[in-house]
Amino acid sequence: MAANTAPVKWAQRKDSLYLTIALPDVKDHQVELTDRKLVFQGTSGDKLYKLDLEFFKEISAEGSVWNVLPASVQMKLNKKEQEDEFWPRLLLDKNQEKTNVKIDWDKYVDEDEAEGNEFDMGALDGGMDFGGMGGMGGMGGMGGMGGMGGMGGMGGMGGMGGMDFSSMMQGMGGMGGMGGMMGGDDEEEDMGDSDDDADLPDLESSEEPK
Repeated sequence: MAANTAPVKWAQRKDSLYLTIALPDVKDHQVELTDRKLVFQGTSGDKLYKLDLEFFKEISAEGSVWNVLPASVQMKLNKKEQEDEFWPRLLLDKNQEKTNVKIDWDKYVDEDEAEGNEFDMGALDGGMDFGGMGGMGGMGGMGGMGGMGGMGGMGGMGGMGGMDFSSMMQGMGGMGGMGGMMGGDDEEEDMGDSDDDADLPDLESSEEPK
């Protein structure tokens, strides 16, 4: 499917830009933002649209937001350098701006009227933060934590059971035998006591009659 160039409108304030990709019912959309470029792809009316914009100056993804609406895709992008003057244009390439970009007159204000005249952010309520996009993708990697299941391999420590239990039992039995031997000593001592008692003289019989 051949890609068409997505139509873009823009307006600015001293600290930010507001872009509108004027496509209804956008599906299968992909949006990537860097400090100098915006790359968009999506389908609308069974047609594929793409957009690759290189900005006049750097912007900051942190705090920049975007939202897919029934009639368009809208985004507010923060300028990296908070300046006192408006940008002379949106894109670095003048020719590309002439063919792909239009002024959004609904949001446009003169530079000397910009103070206190902020963008209406109602269309971006519930939108997505560009600053968190990369981190969200990285969360998929958390699935790799499932690899921790490999810790089950620690069960292999049971391999210590490779010790000969029969030998251990025999050895323990031998210990029991030792206990018997010890008990035998006690019996011999008891028997020795009995022999000693037998050797004692009969005190009554040994007394001489008076």
